Amino acid sequence: MAPRDTMSGPGSIPLQARTAMSLHPDQQAEFLAFAGRLADAASAVTLAYFRAAFDVVDKGSTRFDPVTAADREAERAMRELIRSTYPSHGILGEEEQGIAGTDPFSWVLDPIDGTRAFITGLPLWGTLIALNDGQRPALGIMDQPFTRERFSGDGSNAWLNGKPLRVRPCASLAEAKLICTTPDMFETGEQWDAFQRVARAARMQRYGGDCYGYCMVAAGHVDAVVEAGLQPYDVQALIPIVEGAGGILTSWTGGDPQHGGAVVACGDARVHREILRLLNAQG
Repeated sequence: MAPRDTMSGPGSIPLQARTAMSLHPDQQAEFLAFAGRLADAASAVTLAYFRAAFDVVDKGSTRFDPVTAADREAERAMRELIRSTYPSHGILGEEEQGIAGTDPFSWVLDPIDGTRAFITGLPLWGTLIALNDGQRPALGIMDQPFTRERFSGDGSNAWLNGKPLRVRPCASLAEAKLICTTPDMFETGEQWDAFQRVARAARMQRYGGDCYGYCMVAAGHVDAVVEAGLQPYDVQALIPIVEGAGGILTSWTGGDPQHGGAVVACGDARVHREILRLLNAQG
């Protein structure tokens, strides 16, 4: 097995430290199929725990940040499969240390995005799996095994259970349906004020959803998601899905969202421009 450099902790693997490598069509098909195998391995764990009795551990220092055995065991199952199949690939996951590979590819894993939904029996959670080619996420999967929905994308196309997805047109924010997982994710008063400017201008706004909200943008049911405080493993799998369906996913300033932080996902570029203007308005 090729040697690996273990980083200091989850989220620390430098995904752009190596030269980027674009995917050939045969590689894309191979890796997307393998991502499906990872999702299957995770679902075998998560479904055994969902709506069952289990312990919840708070790993937060300032606010409640739940983790369960399902999170840890599902990530471990995916990591073991990656190590046995692609030992030269890096791994970045939420629950264990980052591992740098010896080639540009890195798998970015969130075994249960939406642990709060998971522990309350709500099916608004999913397993996130991305393959980063050394420059950006090249493909992604959001798997919701309880509802048997598997969203996937490669940045050019997106699918739900193999059927093509497409965002819906929306001429203005005044006509848009907006989602945010929770108001608690805004880290400063300025972020909260900026979000409120957007929410007040939208037709409707709803809290909840985690990764599911982004997939609803890709499916044409939601027009925008505005969030903050995200980690790379929260968003990388969703970028190829939203973009593959014809949508846009950026930072609040219009930049690269792959490292997390404050992000915006929209189905229509017109709404995206309006939201960025409001987020970056003074006062």
